[in-house]
Amino acid sequence: MSPIDRLNGIMAQLRAPVGGCPWDVEQTFETIAPYTLEEAYEVADAIERGDMDDLKSELGDLLFQVVFHARMAEEQGLFVFDDVATAIADKLERRHPHVFGDEAAKANGVAQKARWEDIKAAERKAKAQHGVLDDVPVGLPALARAAKLTRRAARVGFDWPSTAEVLDKLDEEVGELKAEIVAGDLEKAREELGDLLFVMANLARKLGVEPEDALRGANAKFVRRFAFIEAELAKDGRTPEQSDLAEMDGLWDAAKAAERAG
Repeated sequence: MSPIDRLNGIMAQLRAPVGGCPWDVEQTFETIAPYTLEEAYEVADAIERGDMDDLKSELGDLLFQVVFHARMAEEQGLFVFDDVATAIADKLERRHPHVFGDEAAKANGVAQKARWEDIKAAERKAKAQHGVLDDVPVGLPALARAAKLTRRAARVGFDWPSTAEVLDKLDEEVGELKAEIVAGDLEKAREELGDLLFVMANLARKLGVEPEDALRGANAKFVRRFAFIEAELAKDGRTPEQSDLAEMDGLWDAAKAAERAG
């Protein structure tokens, strides 16, 4: 028995109405979706940490999510796991005509990417998705979706010529946010904050940076430097609650200096 057949068998047993796991039996596509996203993030986290043993485990957890969804679909007579595998295999062959098709020329990376996008556009048209932004998933994290929306719009020419214009727009949005905060209109301030974040996603795209990656890096930096503050305070037997902002700010600067020196 292949590992995937074994996994499918385990999933079928877990979902069995009699003798199965009550929790697994109760689940639906909607209830499992958040776990699927969580497992994808844990895969990214293992990669970020360079932990290949953990990556192997997390990829297994993510695969289990695929099998779980496929099992629920099979129970409803929609499709089976083999259909999922066949669909992605067909898509990969379709989107790589320079490898699997009869296109003689082996295009360079830029040309391959353009051809990939042409094929995807044809697929969207076949699905009656005629709008440029129609198939950008609503379920993506907001920052990642913003970046994808701007990339898609940029492909049809709706884009600033350079980062200079984006930075000007960034200054404009900061000014509008400040104005709403001063005015005390928190609802409008919330809207302006969203506009500011959207422009930041656009700026990341212009710089060739994935905003989610950049923010993950900033999060990791914050955790690392705050841990330094805690460690320094612990030397005196104290916690952050027993310190004050001025002292912790000084320790934060010390953490930055230590990182630069390292």
